Amino acid sequence: MGLVFADIELHNAREDAPLPMTVNALVVSGALHLCIPQHVANQLKLPVLEQRTVTLADDSERLVDYVGPIRERFANRQCLVGALVVGEQALLGAIPMEDLDVLIDPARQMLTPNPANPNIAASVAMGVRSSSNWH
Repeated sequence: MGLVFADIELHNAREDAPLPMTVNALVVSGALHLCIPQHVANQLKLPVLEQRTVTLADDSERLVDYVGPIRERFANRQCLVGALVVGEQALLGAIPMEDLDVLIDPARQMLTPNPANPNIAASVAMGVRSSSNWH
């Protein structure tokens, strides 16, 4: 399978301005988070929420900004996420992919809404057992 890219729309979820922007993100199911370059965070005027230590593909560690909230849109899906500010290429990881309920279509090398739920994103919510059920 080759590389998969997707155009995703990003918007500062706290402010109506600036306008949303579309980025061409590398889709990587082995990564966890949305990652954006510094210039995208600047353009969207995203506040730094905290700093996080991240492990990069070469196993090096780096302290990076975590920004948000971001309203992320793809096809007929949207979710709210935070993003790590790292690299020169936007990267869409597994957590926002799950939240959007999208899948990588390896045959067509593209990101698609989950065909099991084509009209609306679906999710799995786990129930919590009450203490009386634990024996």
